[in-house]
Amino acid sequence: MTILVAFRSRLRPEATEAYAAMAQQIGPLAMAVPGYLAHKAYTAPDGERVTLVEYESEAAVRIWARDAAHAQAKTAGRAEFFAWYRVQICQVLRDHGHDMAETRPAAATSGRPPIARYY
Repeated sequence: MTILVAFRSRLRPEATEAYAAMAQQIGPLAMAVPGYLAHKAYTAPDGERVTLVEYESEAAVRIWARDAAHAQAKTAGRAEFFAWYRVQICQVLRDHGHDMAETRPAAATSGRPPIARYY
């Protein structure tokens, strides 16, 4: 059963550099958690940030939630980095998709503007 964690947040303007430094340290630890599958992070034009993290199980999510370094990062996040945040932990009920990446035309020749990516 895949678990998806959606972490939405907005950084305090003065915290951008300090948050980036902390994220560089904590990111590899998060990816080393047994049961971690993948993650993607996006920043919208209005500054809202969204990180989606996939885990194999709720047990894997609990391991990360109870990690000592993560606990310190959460404390710093509330005290120093985030104007607000919200965490949603979701069970994936269905998962299907389609990808024709090999036959997809390049953005420059498609006649349409390229899709903006916010990381």
